[in-house]
Amino acid sequence: MSQRKTAFIAIVGKPNVGKSSILNRLLGQKVAIVSAKPQTTRTKIMGVLTEDDTQLVFTDTPGFHKPKTKLGEKMIKAVDDSIGGVDSCLFVAEATGDIKPDELDLLKKLKAERIPVVLAINKIDMVGDKQLLMSRIVELTGVMEFDAVVPVSARDGDGMQALKEELFALAEESDFFFPEDTLTDQPERVLAAEMIREKLLHKLSDEIPHGIAVSIEKMRERDDKPILDIEAIIYCEKESHKGIIIGKKGAMLKEVSTNARHELERFFECKVNLQCWVKVKEDWRNREGLIHNFGLD
Repeated sequence: MSQRKTAFIAIVGKPNVGKSSILNRLLGQKVAIVSAKPQTTRTKIMGVLTEDDTQLVFTDTPGFHKPKTKLGEKMIKAVDDSIGGVDSCLFVAEATGDIKPDELDLLKKLKAERIPVVLAINKIDMVGDKQLLMSRIVELTGVMEFDAVVPVSARDGDGMQALKEELFALAEESDFFFPEDTLTDQPERVLAAEMIREKLLHKLSDEIPHGIAVSIEKMRERDDKPILDIEAIIYCEKESHKGIIIGKKGAMLKEVSTNARHELERFFECKVNLQCWVKVKEDWRNREGLIHNFGLD
């Protein structure tokens, strides 16, 4: 029997570069929600990929940014904690654009840790001029020497096999830390809440999503039928936001609930009866108790 190997890898980068999309692609299963809104990921999400004699344990982190709320401060602490507790990092950057100050700060942190770092240049499917891609790679590698550079598209899968091979090469001899069929550390209630929040992110304007949290109040499979009953409360920060989330004659909430139910049924592989309510908790992102209650610390 061949010697088992493992690696703990933090996925880091500025907001909205596709970290969660890359994690989902690597795992072949959705464990992290995805949207075009920045700062979609709020906490550390662990994903486990086991193939043959190698196990990779990923931590998907919130986008690195300048925090403006207590929730934002906790998100940045999650990034710092992740970098300090892993064997290596996967740094994700977009295929075009200049290096942002937040990216430079993050690269300085990675340099200080003296751990292997693989650079994934994501969203190459959106680049028509490959010279722009090469310029981006030259700029980033001029700031830091990476162990590998892999252009990828999390959207269509291009380059993902090459990225996986580079990440497997980081693993070192060790017993597995998780059973081979482990996919994530996220409890089912958290996964359900995040799937509902994802559908809200897709439908709502830019201002509202950051002030939304979802709490699963009930999650129970019926004894007599293969139906999963889920009751969720959507919290927002303003009464005006509540009206927008519910929509005219409840149309927005109904559409979000229907989209979330379909996603939940695919994930849990059973019929789901989903009931959602909307409540206001003013300025909850700056209230320690509420941040804790929503499991975001």
